[in-house]
Amino acid sequence: MPEAEVEAKKNGSSRKKKKDALGWMEWLRGWLYVIYEMLFQRILASHLQNPLPLPPVNDLTCIVTGSTSGIGREIARQLAESGAHVVMAVRNTKAAQELIQKWQEEWSGRGLPLNVEVMELDLLSLDSVARFAEAWNARLGPLHVLINNAGIFSIGEPQRFSKDGYEEHMQVNHLAPALLSVLLLPSLIRGSPSRIVNLNSVMHYVGFVDTEDMNVVSGKRKYTSLFGYSSSKLAQVMFSSVLQKRLPAEAGINVLCVSPGIVHTNVARDLSRVVQAAYHLIPYFIFSPQEGSRSTLFSATDPQIPEYCELLKADDWPVCAFISQECRPTNASEEAHNIETSYKVWEKTLEMTGLPSYAVERFLEGDEVKCRYGAQQV
Repeated sequence: MPEAEVEAKKNGSSRKKKKDALGWMEWLRGWLYVIYEMLFQRILASHLQNPLPLPPVNDLTCIVTGSTSGIGREIARQLAESGAHVVMAVRNTKAAQELIQKWQEEWSGRGLPLNVEVMELDLLSLDSVARFAEAWNARLGPLHVLINNAGIFSIGEPQRFSKDGYEEHMQVNHLAPALLSVLLLPSLIRGSPSRIVNLNSVMHYVGFVDTEDMNVVSGKRKYTSLFGYSSSKLAQVMFSSVLQKRLPAEAGINVLCVSPGIVHTNVARDLSRVVQAAYHLIPYFIFSPQEGSRSTLFSATDPQIPEYCELLKADDWPVCAFISQECRPTNASEEAHNIETSYKVWEKTLEMTGLPSYAVERFLEGDEVKCRYGAQQV
């Protein structure tokens, strides 16, 4: 058992009272950070070009989830136009194929045809996630960058559950990407040095995860879409932090989370008409999807990212690398530094996704691992 985990358990056993929510000071600081980013993100990112120039990526194979709209579409298109082999992992494969045809037509005459393909992936089905990983790993080829971009924020909607029985925000934003990341480790090892880039959100600063009630059904707290979204994003940071620690330096795989900023995406479709009107009245403060894609593209391609991730690991920093919307290292929320909760999130996530506790270690050793979803043998 890693020393950090042992220490976390010791610290946890010494606590007299279980934390049931963010303290009011943590909550206030979190919201102040969210408001600050919304008001000043464009000024803070004024040094960035749009679109963001990318280094040579001709040798990279990249999987991008949720790449038919918004930030994901920009990420996939820009990587492809820069020479990468891009796999659009999406639920609507027809829409993706139509996009590729459009991109190829627009790109015609500017160079070699774009190297883009489509594979079906539905994050609301853990079986779909496992089948996708099985199909990709079966190719026995390398994967250099996994970009977990797909996510949902059902603003104002009632609580809904996937067919797997999990609250939809938690499954789409955390559980499914976590399962995909672990199951694709064999391909990421073949592509080493490789990266897992998780598109996170500044809203994780106001999130709180109760590992005994990740579905928010106990009645201890009232469910809101905001709570569902923010807690799922915090869970993603916590899980990513432990995964980064579990991966030895020699594996050559780095895990990081990024904030795209406050971006004008399809989330606006879920807003009321009044709020939508206000949303469109402040374009100066809101990033376009192309601007929102910059931090992820930077995290996926910048040559200094592995060195930074390894530096944090060497310093025993409790949180994985977190890159801000202005493409600079920043600090995750106070609650994200809670090591005890992070390891509980890790254990609970593996349990919920049907993976054994030793999954990562077995994959690193080149062994097969049984998963409750998909074809059972991965």
